[in-house]
Order: sequence, then structure tokens, then C-alpha cells
Amino acid sequence: MKVSVVIPVYNEARILPAAAAELTADLGETGWDYELLFAENGSTDGTTEILESLAHGDPRIRALHEGEPNYGRALRHGILEARGDLVICDEIDLCDGAFHRAAIEILLSGKADMVVGSKAAAGAHDERPAVRRAGTLVLNGLLRAALGYRGTDTHGLKAFSRERLLPVARACRVERDLFASEFVVRAYRMGVNVVEIPVSIREKRKPSVHLFRRVPNVLKNLARLFWVIRVKGG
Repeated sequence: MKVSVVIPVYNEARILPAAAAELTADLGETGWDYELLFAENGSTDGTTEILESLAHGDPRIRALHEGEPNYGRALRHGILEARGDLVICDEIDLCDGAFHRAAIEILLSGKADMVVGSKAAAGAHDERPAVRRAGTLVLNGLLRAALGYRGTDTHGLKAFSRERLLPVARACRVERDLFASEFVVRAYRMGVNVVEIPVSIREKRKPSVHLFRRVPNVLKNLARLFWVIRVKGG
């Protein structure tokens, strides 16, 4: 079994070296055959150079690049490039080893093809600012109303069988902040066995992109997603 960990990064030079060291140390303790893919997108603060140095020093680390800031495109790129049988999508400011272990155990048991780490499920502990917690609830409510989504969260931690979910990733049509949501919603709609588990969230730094600056793109891509899925049936 090989595990791929995919993490989009944008202007993370300040925390990247320490986060990568912590993550590789934690993954090393699992005994897994793993690779760590950092999907950099449009960074201007030295993140690219740090990633190249990390990849040069550790063959398990791979650096992917997109020319412009685009979280969704970077995440999709990482998923498509992953070589592992199982894939974990994480965030550089979380690197949640507890989720990694719990999700892989569920996948190996055959109880699910995809595990979503929910910040809003019963038992979750979310220490983010109130406005960001509210943003998660609002987005999830919109996804429920517009697309019939039945879960409690879509954005953030997830793990899955690469073979089972690769067609889902290829079917996704939106990028930026809403790719992660489309990925989970489509998984549900395409009959993938998805389970949620509660997670504890404590970010290591403030978001690299301000929440309110993301709202116009989120709404635009939500409207596009509604059109593609509900109207055109895609």
C-alpha cells in the first residue's frame, strides 16, 4: 500500500519548512510507504524555492506548480498526479495526523471509499474564528439547498481510494475554492460510499486569502455548479 498526501500551498514560506518537517516525521511513524505532494499555485514569497529545496533533499516529497493562485486547480493537479493507492488531502496549516490514521483505517477496512473530515459534525472541535465557522455552515447550507448535498462539510480534510475517486476528480468542472466541494458532492451523486468523521481544527496561521475576498468567486462557481449539475445534468 502506498499513501499520497496532497497539500495545496500558496505563499506559505513562513510556515512551510516547519510544517513539512512535522508532517514527514509524523508520516514516518506510521510505517506507510508514502509520498508528499505540495501543489504550489502562484506563490510570490519564496514558497517555490523552498519546495524545490525540500524535494531535492527528500525523494518522498514532490513539488507541483501552477502559474496562478488557484486552490482548486492545484488540488486537482495533486490528485491526478498522486501515485498512491490511497490519497489524503490536507491543509498546510492543519497537517492532522490523527485524521490521517483514522481515515486510512476506515478505507482499509472497506467501510468507505472516501472519508471526509467534518468541522461541523457532532463531536467536531473547531477553534477557527466565528466568522470562518459561520462561513462553513453557510456554504454547506447553500450546497444542500442547491444540489441536495446530505453531508455537513466538504472543504478541507479528506481521504479516499484513488482508483475509485479518480473518475470523480476528472468529472469536476469548477476550480478555485469550490473544487473541493464539487469533488465531495459529485462523489455522493456518483454513488461513492462516503463517510464523515469529526475533526479538531486549530489553524497555525491566519488564512492566506481573506474570507470576504473569496465570496464573489464562491458564489459565481456555486451558480456554475448548479447549472452544470442541476440544469444540464452533468
